Amino acid sequence: MASLFHLPSSLSFHKICHSPIRASHSHYRISVKNESPLPKLSKISEFSSKTVNFLLSGSLALALSLTGVGIAEGKVGVNKPELLPKEFTSVIDVAGFLSDGQLLLHMKGTKMLMIIIICSQEKRLAQEITDIEKDTGFKLRVLAQNYPDTPGLAIKDFWQVDDRTIVFVADPTFGNILNFNVGATVDLDIPRSFWSRLAGTYGNMFYWKEKGEDASIEAAVMAISSCLREPVGPNNCSEVK
Repeated sequence: MASLFHLPSSLSFHKICHSPIRASHSHYRISVKNESPLPKLSKISEFSSKTVNFLLSGSLALALSLTGVGIAEGKVGVNKPELLPKEFTSVIDVAGFLSDGQLLLHMKGTKMLMIIIICSQEKRLAQEITDIEKDTGFKLRVLAQNYPDTPGLAIKDFWQVDDRTIVFVADPTFGNILNFNVGATVDLDIPRSFWSRLAGTYGNMFYWKEKGEDASIEAAVMAISSCLREPVGPNNCSEVK
């Protein structure tokens, strides 16, 4: 049987594992690109990510209040270390919000010119977080959850949370999906208003329902990355980028 695509010896492969790559509301996608004056990517197949169900009772004790900063009070804490991954990672996606990856095919007729493999969103965010820690000394940790399915308080020891740690909990329980727990040293350098503005920009229900939970999470991580790299001063992090 003849092959559908001709694979030339000059076929090139590219792998992309760094953000920013605007995530789509999908888990795995294969796209084909035909060479033309204005090339476009046409989607072959797409699998939608999970629909988020609102949970009206309780919240993770480590999660933040609606203002974007603080400790949630009067709620039932959760401690489920069995939901933690076997090996250390700075991104834990219990809820399955993050997209798995993309395979892009650059075609000319039936001839394949290039294959571009885009790493999973979890890997891209983990790489960005590694770069943040290397460049700034601050530790960003991301937990995507749907309460009560969360490791909860167990993440404190798993991540060795300290004064230089930002715990970012993505959970739609309260409508706004972005919640932050900020260490004391971080709090000295980053204005508290930044976290509220960030939650209002990328965490509001209209944004994540239209763009997807994955897009909201990635946009927040990139905004935090930009903020942490700004020189400390009276106007640092004045914009959510």
